[in-house]
Amino acid sequence: METVSIILQAVVVVGAIAMGVRTGGLGLGLWGVVGTVILVFGFHLPPGSIPVDAFFIIIAVITASSAMQAAGGIDYLVAIASKIIQRNPKRLTYVAPLVAFVFTVLSGTSNIFLALIPVIYETSYRNGQRPERALAASTVTSGLGITASPVSAAMAAYIVLMDGTGYGLPQILLITIPAAIVACIVTSFVQQRIGKDLLDDPVYLKRVEAGTVVMPAALAARYEAKVGAASSGTAATSTAGTPGSRSGAAKTEDAPPARIEHPVPPGGAISAYIFVSGTLLIVLFGLFPGLRPAFPDEEGEVVAIGMTTIIEMVMFTVALAIILARRVKPSLVVEQPLLKAGFVAAVALFGIAWMADTFISANEETIIEPLGAMIEANPLLLAVALFIVCGLTTSQSATTNTLIPIALAAGLAPGIITAMWPSLIGVWLFPANGSQIASVETDLTGSTKLTQVPVWHSFTIPMLASWIAVVAAGLLIQLVVPA
Repeated sequence: METVSIILQAVVVVGAIAMGVRTGGLGLGLWGVVGTVILVFGFHLPPGSIPVDAFFIIIAVITASSAMQAAGGIDYLVAIASKIIQRNPKRLTYVAPLVAFVFTVLSGTSNIFLALIPVIYETSYRNGQRPERALAASTVTSGLGITASPVSAAMAAYIVLMDGTGYGLPQILLITIPAAIVACIVTSFVQQRIGKDLLDDPVYLKRVEAGTVVMPAALAARYEAKVGAASSGTAATSTAGTPGSRSGAAKTEDAPPARIEHPVPPGGAISAYIFVSGTLLIVLFGLFPGLRPAFPDEEGEVVAIGMTTIIEMVMFTVALAIILARRVKPSLVVEQPLLKAGFVAAVALFGIAWMADTFISANEETIIEPLGAMIEANPLLLAVALFIVCGLTTSQSATTNTLIPIALAAGLAPGIITAMWPSLIGVWLFPANGSQIASVETDLTGSTKLTQVPVWHSFTIPMLASWIAVVAAGLLIQLVVPA
């Protein structure tokens, strides 16, 4: 009877997540709360721990991010990233993914990447490159920045869970940042070899001849030479009717367009500097615990305040500093897209984490210990679970709160767990994210695409390359990171 009850509880948990994914947005968190209600009132399980700390870390960080966005700081960061990308067109497949990663780390959200998509597309296409290579790689590596950023929602959840394990923010970043950089390089190397060159791509050539896309000057000469060579082999064919003739040729640009510029509102730079300074201050407090105020605990031992409190203090202060420095109306901060997206992430974390903890705490001996033993015997199962669950829920923070407690309960070393944690790159498994859809829609050449098979698209190969590389690098790096 107990086994049947546990199976039914698991069905409730999985069903709530599935319904949340189907509903989307706030639905994920709200269905999580409903799942908790059913577990508590229907199965009489004691309510799990409410993820208050993680919730308020997200609120604090998103408030600061939204203040920066309202003051033009996001525009300033995008302008810098845009310049870096456009100055390195020949190395775009390597430069763009690293830029996407770094700026996600600094801002704590991959939403910043959305503004870079048109820049990456235009830069690659103007220079005659296949846009899919840089676009897909950059989309994927922007996700790596989530587990390497001290101010991301997923990091907020992870820091709280790792409290007491001896692994704080410094140890986490010492693993995730270098591992992610390795993954960026590996992904770029693989992606540089994906797909045909545009002039050999029949889908692109068909779009050119149909006038759907204008051929850039970088490809025009090669295109004319290719068509001319084909035409010369057919002497009886009138040149007026060939694709290479002036009357029937595809449209091409006579000169490359001007550089893409991102206007920055006055004071945008200052707000960005304030936000980044706050991020660096958090890292500094993490690296040097002696800088934090210390107070006696319940046992009388003097202990420095935790990083959860530090992050909340610093980020809320950063938000006020930006508002005062740039005279931003508080009402304008509330209207920012980042705040709305952050609130959705916080609610999703709250609901799913609460439901997961309720289920896990009540069934630790029956299910969690055997499952933990499996993970302990084969740690790679954790990486697979993180990858798949994140792909299904599309929420890095909710996945973190669902699976990391199981790994900790199994007694898995915190270094190994941290090395596996970037498996949240599985968020790109299904083409259900704004960055993926925006990349496909922006690429008029048709090289960046989706298919009839949901898990096979332009982002699949770079996602798998990133996943393997970041976990492998992380497992090696954690061997030399002191606890």
